[in-house]
Amino acid sequence: MTPTNHAGAEFKTLKLERDGPIARLTLTRPELLNRIDIPAHGELIRAFRMIAFMHDIRVVIWSAEGKHFSAGGDLQEVYIQNQDAAVRALMFQEARDIIFSLLDIQVPVIVALHGDTFGLGATLILLCDVIVAVRTAKFGDPHVRIGLVAGDGGAIGWPASAGMIRAKRHLLTGKPVTGAAALAMGLVSDLVETPEECRATALQIAEEIAALPPIAVQGTKRSLNTVLRRQAIDTLETSLLYEQQCLVSRDMLEAVEAFKEKRQGKYEGR
Repeated sequence: MTPTNHAGAEFKTLKLERDGPIARLTLTRPELLNRIDIPAHGELIRAFRMIAFMHDIRVVIWSAEGKHFSAGGDLQEVYIQNQDAAVRALMFQEARDIIFSLLDIQVPVIVALHGDTFGLGATLILLCDVIVAVRTAKFGDPHVRIGLVAGDGGAIGWPASAGMIRAKRHLLTGKPVTGAAALAMGLVSDLVETPEECRATALQIAEEIAALPPIAVQGTKRSLNTVLRRQAIDTLETSLLYEQQCLVSRDMLEAVEAFKEKRQGKYEGR
C-alpha cells in the first residue's frame, strides 16, 4: 500500500503519513542534517500529538531522509538563548512538551536509525520503543562538550536504557558510540549492516506488531512508559533548570566557539 499524507497535516521539517495501520514519521531536511531546531520543535510536538489521536493506527515508524538521522539542535540558537530570556523560557516549555507528547503516544514507535544522530535526536529516539540501528551509525549526546547540561531528556533516556553508570560515563564525556557499541550498552534493540536493511527490518517489526492484539500491545506500552513518565516528572524540570544556567554562562559561549574552531576550550567555571 502506498503511504498517504495524514489529512490536514502540513509540515516543513517532517512528514506524517499513513500506510494502513502503520503511521510513518519522517524528518525531511537532509540539507540541514535533519536538525531539531525551533521550527522542528513545534512540528514534532504537533506530529506526536496528532499520532496520539490517530486511534486506528497500531504502530509508528520514525525515519529520516538523507545520510544522517539528526544532528540534534542548532548551535546558532544557543547564542539567541544566551541573549534572550523569552526564548530561553520558550525552549524550556517546548523541551517539556516534546518529551511528554512523545511519551503520550499510545502505540509502539519503531526508529529506523540509518545514520548518525546526536543531542536531542538521540534523546528522543531513546524514549521510543524499538530502535533498529546500522552498525556504523554514530550515536551520542555531546551537550557537555558545548557547555550544556544534558537536560533536555538525556538524563531520562540514557540511564533507562544503558543503566546509570554507563549513562554517566557517556553523558559526562559526550563521546559518541557506534551502533554496535550502542547495542552492547542496551541503547538499541536491533543491529543491521546497511540503511536499506535498517528500513526493511523496521518495517518487518512494525508489521509483526500491527498484526498482534492492539489492546494488549498498547496496554503493555503504556505500562512500561509509566516508568519513563515518572522519571521525566522527577528529573526533567530540574535538569532543564540546570541547562538554563549553562545557557547564560561564559563557559558555554567559549565551548561553542572552541567546538566551531576545533580547538581546546579554556574554561573558568562561570
